[in-house]
Amino acid sequence: MDRGGHRQPQDAVSSPDDRDRWLWEAEGPVLRAAAFRMLGTVADAEDAVQDAFLRWVRLSDAERTAIASPGAWLMRVTGRICLDVLGSARARREQYVGEWLPEPVPSTSSIARLSADPLERVAEAEGVSQALLVVLETLTPAERVTFVLHEVFAVPFTEVARILDRSPAATRQLAVSARRHIGERSRAAVPRERHDALVAAFVDAAASGDLERLIVVLDPAVVLRSDGGGLVSAALRPVRGADHVARFLLGIARKQPDARYEAVPTGDGIALVARVAEEAIAVLSFVTDGERITDVWVMRNPAKLGQWQ
Repeated sequence: MDRGGHRQPQDAVSSPDDRDRWLWEAEGPVLRAAAFRMLGTVADAEDAVQDAFLRWVRLSDAERTAIASPGAWLMRVTGRICLDVLGSARARREQYVGEWLPEPVPSTSSIARLSADPLERVAEAEGVSQALLVVLETLTPAERVTFVLHEVFAVPFTEVARILDRSPAATRQLAVSARRHIGERSRAAVPRERHDALVAAFVDAAASGDLERLIVVLDPAVVLRSDGGGLVSAALRPVRGADHVARFLLGIARKQPDARYEAVPTGDGIALVARVAEEAIAVLSFVTDGERITDVWVMRNPAKLGQWQ
C-alpha cells in the first residue's frame, strides 16, 4: 500500500488491460464508498467512479507513468467529479417533486439475503448512516467533500485542497465548519438495542391499527418525510406531529393491505422494508431519541430501491 492506504498493482500484473482490471477491483470499492457518502445515491456514486476510471483509461502511457499513486489519483478525480455533481445538484433539487432523501442501504449483514450486485460495491455499508447522510445534505459541496474525504476516509488535507483548488489552511477551516454544523444538527447517539426496541414497539402499534397506541410511540413533534421522486405517490411536504404522522401511516397500511413488512438492519439500526409480491415498494427508516421515534423517512422512489429487491 502507499501512504494514502491505496494498494499498488502486483508486479505479476503486466498487461495494460490486466493492470486496469486490477486497479478497478482494488480501488473501486473504496471509491464507490466515498462517492456514495458524498452524493447520497448508489447510481450517482457509480457514475462518478466510472467517469473517473474512464479518465484514467484515456491517459497516455507517459501520463500514467508520471502518476506515483493511481489510487490517490483516482480518489482525487472522483472527489472533483463529486464536487461538480454536488454543485449542480442544488439546482436539480429545486425541480425535484416532493422531498429528497438520500438512498437507504442495508447493512453488510443483510447482503447475503439481498442482491449482492450492486450493493457489494458500496463498500462497508455497515457504517453507512442515513441519518448522517441527511445531515451532510445541509453542508455546502466543499464542506461535504472535505468532511467525507478527510474525516471518513483519512485523505490528507493537502490532497483535499488539490480537489477543491484551495489552500490546505482554507481546507482545514472547511473541515472545522463541517464538523461544527454536523455537531449542531446531529442528535445524541442512541444505543442500537434501544433504537431497535422502539422500532419493534412501532411495528406492534402499527399492526394493531390502534391510533392512540401508535401515537404513544411517536414524539409529539415527530416529522415524517416521504420521497417518491415524482414516480410514485408520496407526501409532497413533511408530515408533522404525532397525530398527523400516525394517521398518515395507518392510512398507507389500509391502502396496501397486501404489503408485508420485513425488519432489516441498516447503519442506523433496524429499518422496515415493505414488500408486495416480493417487490420492495418502500423502506421506512427511523430516528429516535431513546424514548420515542422523532423522525420517519419513507423511501418510495423506485430509483432508490433497486438494491432492496
